[in-house]
Amino acid sequence: MTRTSRRTLLATAGALGASAALAACADEPSGRVGGVDDDQQPGARTERITYGDDPSQWVDVREPRGASRGLVVVIHGGFWRAQYGADYGEPLAVDLAGRGWTTANVEYRRVGNGGGFPETLDDIHAALGALDGVATGPVVTLGHSAGGHLATWAAARGRFERWAGGVAPTHVVSQAGVLDLRAAVEEHLGTDAALAFLGDPDETTYDRADPLTQVPLDVPVWAVHARDDDTVPFAQATTYVDAATAAGAEATLVEVTGGHFGVIDTGSEAWAACVEVLDSIAG
Repeated sequence: MTRTSRRTLLATAGALGASAALAACADEPSGRVGGVDDDQQPGARTERITYGDDPSQWVDVREPRGASRGLVVVIHGGFWRAQYGADYGEPLAVDLAGRGWTTANVEYRRVGNGGGFPETLDDIHAALGALDGVATGPVVTLGHSAGGHLATWAAARGRFERWAGGVAPTHVVSQAGVLDLRAAVEEHLGTDAALAFLGDPDETTYDRADPLTQVPLDVPVWAVHARDDDTVPFAQATTYVDAATAAGAEATLVEVTGGHFGVIDTGSEAWAACVEVLDSIAG
């Protein structure tokens, strides 16, 4: 059965100031933020899981204070580069734990510290495998920018023997995600960040790594993206959603404003749009 896309416009003018501050922070290298004081946070940290020997191979798991609505796997962005770390995902994980979700904030090897294709994908696969049994209910991969690429890729990875098995996402939320790697390479996004991630890509590389090549997925995808995003073009979302729905998949474009960073500002309406998607999943 062919499914159709739904396009939603949510105004987020209030997010502009906060997203500008985040954009300024994105120019600086990012290390991991220290532990969160759970007495001052709505969700409590329960465990750090390491899934490999590298210092970047870990997941922070938080349980909500009540019954869990399911698991949200938070995958940070930063154009796959080592200077951007899981501290960008931490506020989202804390916020969602306060909303009743079990959250897993994933760190992984990036370009510059042992990552790239295929090692970064190996890490996302291994991190998901380490979460087996962490929560019942839906398993949502939620990722920003390059993390949106990884969150969407994670739902297709079981097609390949190298990444078979492990926890399978039931839903995907891409926040300003890089969903068309060919276009990202051709347009030199992030000063050739996609090319640095892929190496010297051939057809097999794109088949294994590019979400656009992997449509249709068997799970629903929401592409939350701002038309005024000057880092990852809005066309990354529209191209993916159009191709996915044409192929019979369930894919929804949620249009917001607030630039590239509004969707990871937990005080913004763009983030509220992401929360609304998750609420629709939990029922």
